[in-house]
Amino acid sequence: MSFNDRRNDRDNALRPGPWGARAEAVQANPEAKPAGRLSQRARTNLFKTACFVLIVLGTLIQAFKDLARPEAWAYWKDLYVSPSMASSVLTETDLGALGQRRSALVISGPIGAASASWFRDRLTEAHLVPGDLVLLSSPGGDLQQAVIMGEVIRARGLTTAVGAIDRSGRIKPSYCASACVLVYAGGQKRLGVEDSKLGVHRFVTRGSEKDPVAETQRTAGQVLGYMTKMGVSSTVVEAMSATSDIRWLGANEALAMNLITDPLPAR
Repeated sequence: MSFNDRRNDRDNALRPGPWGARAEAVQANPEAKPAGRLSQRARTNLFKTACFVLIVLGTLIQAFKDLARPEAWAYWKDLYVSPSMASSVLTETDLGALGQRRSALVISGPIGAASASWFRDRLTEAHLVPGDLVLLSSPGGDLQQAVIMGEVIRARGLTTAVGAIDRSGRIKPSYCASACVLVYAGGQKRLGVEDSKLGVHRFVTRGSEKDPVAETQRTAGQVLGYMTKMGVSSTVVEAMSATSDIRWLGANEALAMNLITDPLPAR
């Protein structure tokens, strides 16, 4: 072997191959990470992202379960799709025998699953002030919604009456039954319109997973507490408990119960 051949072999041995190049690169950049491995920061970010996705999925699943309940669909339908109640606003309603004219919100129809929210919105739009009138005409409906509506009426110092509006803009007789009576009871003053009717009956709660008797007793206690708070005699609850059918109260009977506080004289 010649001197040149031995020199070439030595140079080839010293020339870095694939492994030598990797070692040389690591020496040039000691902080470089091996290919195919995530940094600690990347693993932390990936963990946080996974946790966030799981939380969002859990929330969505719970929301879907909530919306899948029949009462949830009933609420959204009543609030946004087809409200069970209708309303109109009268800025100068003639109260006849009282000799004054007040603004009024006239509401009618069954009390639905979202009627309390709907009612608040209508009151806001009507700009009623204390002493203005809420005129009711309803067969009743959701008990809990009725209680909330009555509480809102009392908090705003509004007057209630049972009736409708004729073409001339004057009050005509109508009826208010079942849960509607609780809305009526919320009035700071409760006008008695001649020939209008107030109807009461026993509230019965039925449920497949609860004791119906216990739930009915709890509901009766809630109604009694609400009526007492509104200044109505407990005898109205006794009248409710006496029958499962609608019982129409006479004007004098409703007055004795303090359900009617201001009867309007016959016109």
